[in-house]
Amino acid sequence: MVNVTVKDQIKKVGRMLKDPYETRTLMGNIKDFFVTVLRVVIIIGTSFVILSPVIGMVAESLMTKTDLIDPMVFVIPREITLEKYQLDLERLDYFKTLGRTIFYTVSLTAIQILICSMAGYGFARFEFPFKKLLFGCVVVMIVIPAHSIMLPLYMSFRSFNIFGLLPNDINMMATVWPMYILTIFGCGVKAGLYIYIFNQFFRGLPKEIEEAALVDGAGIWYTYFNIMLKNAMPAVITVTVFSVVWQFNDTFYSNVFRVPDDWIISKKLSTLVSNIANIDRIIDTNVQQQYLDAGIIMVLVPIVIIYLLLQRYFIEGVERSGIVG
Repeated sequence: MVNVTVKDQIKKVGRMLKDPYETRTLMGNIKDFFVTVLRVVIIIGTSFVILSPVIGMVAESLMTKTDLIDPMVFVIPREITLEKYQLDLERLDYFKTLGRTIFYTVSLTAIQILICSMAGYGFARFEFPFKKLLFGCVVVMIVIPAHSIMLPLYMSFRSFNIFGLLPNDINMMATVWPMYILTIFGCGVKAGLYIYIFNQFFRGLPKEIEEAALVDGAGIWYTYFNIMLKNAMPAVITVTVFSVVWQFNDTFYSNVFRVPDDWIISKKLSTLVSNIANIDRIIDTNVQQQYLDAGIIMVLVPIVIIYLLLQRYFIEGVERSGIVG
C-alpha cells in the first residue's frame, strides 16, 4: 500500500512537471513557502534583538541577590522579589514625579500640536513671501543636530530679554519656562518634523472641503479648527505619540536648561544609582544594576501603555503623512 502511494505521488509530480501551468503553480507554491519561512525568521530574529534586553532587565530586577550570583539561574529566577521596585518607588518619589512629568509632557505636546499644525496648514494652503525659504528652514530644523545650538540656547535663556525690552535680564535656568517658550514659538523638541508631518497631511486633503466651507460662510479660523483639524486626526495622533515619547524621555534639553529632576522622571532616573549608594549603602555594582533595571522598567511602562492605546491611529497617521525610513 505504501509503495503504491509513493508511486502515485511520483507519477503525479511527473505529470505536473510536464504541464507548464502545473509547473508554474508548483514553483509558485515553493517560492511562497520559502518567502514565508524567511519572513518568520526575520521577524523572530528582529524581535529577539529588540526584546531580549528588556526581558533581561525584567528578569534581573525580579531576582534575589542569591539568584543573581547563581550561575545555574538564567532569565527565570528561582525566587521572585519586588524589593527593587519598592525601594525605587521611594527613591524616585515615583507617583509624584510621574504626575509632574505627565503634566509637563502633555502640556508641551498640546502646545506643539496647536502651533505645528497651524504652521503646517499655512505652508500647505497659503501663498506668502519667502514661503520656500521658510519651509527650507523647517527642513533645516529637522536635520541640524541639537548639540550644535546648545551654547546659543543656554546663553539666550541664561540672560533672557525680549529684544532688550525688559528692564533687566531674566535667568530662566533651573526652570521649565525655556521649554515652554521654545514650544510656543515652534522651536521645541522635533518641532520641524511635526510641521513637516502636518504639511504633508494637509496637502493630501482635497481643497474642495475648504471651498465648500467658504461658500457656506465659514471663516479661515472656523474652517481650520472645526473642519481641517478634525480631518487631520491621524496626523494629530502621530505627532502626539512622537511628542509624548520624546518629551517624556528628553534629557538633552532638560540638562541644557537644568530643569529640576522632580519635573522629568527620566532625568531623575539618572541619579537613582547614586542615591541608592549614598542613602541605602548599596555598593555592589551588580545589585545597583538591578535597582536601575527596575527603575527603567517603571519609567517605560507609561510610554508602552500610551503606544498600545494609540498604535492603530499612529500607524495610519504615518502612512497617510508620507513618512518613510
